[in-house]
Amino acid sequence: MAELNKVKIKVQITSEIEKTEKLIQEYKELTKPVEPENAIGRVSRMDAINNKSVTEAALRKSKDKLEKLKFALSKVDDHDFGHCIKCKKPIPLGRILIMPQARNCVNCSH
Repeated sequence: MAELNKVKIKVQITSEIEKTEKLIQEYKELTKPVEPENAIGRVSRMDAINNKSVTEAALRKSKDKLEKLKFALSKVDDHDFGHCIKCKKPIPLGRILIMPQARNCVNCSH
C-alpha cells in the first residue's frame, strides 16, 4: 500500500477513535441508573429503563469498535495491512477509509 495512503488511513483512524471515544462518554452518561424516587410516573420510568437498555447496547458496540480501531492503527505499518484476512486480496482504499477497522474485503465479509 502506498505511503501516502497509509498516512491518510492513519489520520482517518485517529479521527474515528476520537469520535468513538466522545460517543462512549455520551453513552456512559445516558446509561446511569434510573432513580426509583424520581416522580416521573410508572410508564415514563419503564420507557427510561428501555431507553437505557438500548443505550447500553450502543455503548458495548462502540467499545468494540474502539478496540478494533486501535488494533487497526497499530497494524497500519504492517506489510499485510489492507489485505483481506480470508482471501488475501487488497481491500479497496474506499472501504478502509469508510470502515478502517474492516479486516475483510466486501466479498468475504458476507
